[in-house]
Amino acid sequence: MPGSQELPIIWHPSPNFGERPADSTIDMLVLHYTGMPSGEMALERMCDPASQVSAHYMIEEDGCIYQLVAETKRAWHAGRGQWRGCSDVNSRSIGIEIVNPGHEFGYRPFAVQQIDALKALCKAILARHDIPAHHIIAHSDMAPDRKEDPGELFPWQQLAAEGIGLWPDEEAINPPSKTEKTAENTDQSTYHDDQVSTAIAAGEHYPPQNTAALSESDAGTHRPNPAEDATSSKHEHTDCEALFDSLLLQFGYGPGDPIHNRVAFQRHWRPSCLNGHADAQSIAILKDLIAQCPPTA
Repeated sequence: MPGSQELPIIWHPSPNFGERPADSTIDMLVLHYTGMPSGEMALERMCDPASQVSAHYMIEEDGCIYQLVAETKRAWHAGRGQWRGCSDVNSRSIGIEIVNPGHEFGYRPFAVQQIDALKALCKAILARHDIPAHHIIAHSDMAPDRKEDPGELFPWQQLAAEGIGLWPDEEAINPPSKTEKTAENTDQSTYHDDQVSTAIAAGEHYPPQNTAALSESDAGTHRPNPAEDATSSKHEHTDCEALFDSLLLQFGYGPGDPIHNRVAFQRHWRPSCLNGHADAQSIAILKDLIAQCPPTA
């Protein structure tokens, strides 16, 4: 039966589902793209018993919504992966497939009517289930080593503006300049993100050496050592990566390949740059998102 009486939904049942565990609670929403040449092919595949894949809903590019599996049942959409310590995402989630050829078949922006339909469907689902914002994720967030969907063209910010998922505050995306920062964050136990990034790019030490504290004799004999500078810069870069990776684990990513985690994070929350680097902006955005959600169990 359809999951919503308010939305025009076409019931197109799939045999690919199971029962949710008795003690499970629906508290996740996973968004995918179909990654096939057409929506018709994707619908056929998700209803083919041999494929052993499905989703609760599929949204065509014209905004038409199909329901394949009842929300009370466990659809087979997420697969191997984890989010915030949960490795059986299917048992706790609702999965929505959004028709798009994906990176393999000609990835393109999502249609306006398709996203409008998605927003309406997500709001209806959130009205029925207690799904926190930090549990509304991309398929690539919970399976970063093998998935890219729904990809960097997906309008996460639009959804968050309507109460669907998380998005960082503007100051995290475009932080104030160093001259605008207050002195209270200058102790060495806290990374000054823009200073770290600038120092690494310039091959400098961070924190910078306090040359004023050198004695006169030290100042007279001190000479730059390029080899030491390069080693120090490498260590600081490694420190930034370690910080970023540790924050990603705190946020909810699994203990997999750090590069995959970083790129998946950027694909969702910093889509303008998918380099997997622990740069200042990525760290600032991640810190802001962590501040918006409770700690992992």
